[in-house]
Amino acid sequence: MSHQTGEQTQRDRTSDYQDRPITCVDCGDDFIWTVGEQVFFHDKGLKNEPKRCKPCKQAKNDRLAAISFAQSAGAKQRIEVTVRCAQCHEQTTVPFYPSQGRPVYCRACFVSTRAMSAGV
Repeated sequence: MSHQTGEQTQRDRTSDYQDRPITCVDCGDDFIWTVGEQVFFHDKGLKNEPKRCKPCKQAKNDRLAAISFAQSAGAKQRIEVTVRCAQCHEQTTVPFYPSQGRPVYCRACFVSTRAMSAGV
């Protein structure tokens, strides 16, 4: 009967994984989902791979905490989110949190896109 040490078991599990590049849904940059992070996700029973790089995940957590704090204090919070325009790719701000997979436009591109769809 073979007895493996904890270190050997850990090494055996990590051999099932490889570092994987993932594109962040918020900033569009690639980040590496490391073997150690994949083992952690597996051990915790997490089924979905991460969608955000660490800075964007932290920014999202900060936004959610600020919203929660503002709601508990009874204050209305005005938000401003920095995004890249889906058409001209310039950086702009919008007063809402964009939905994943939906394009967000700067003011000029939004107006021109709307005018084209209205047939003006």
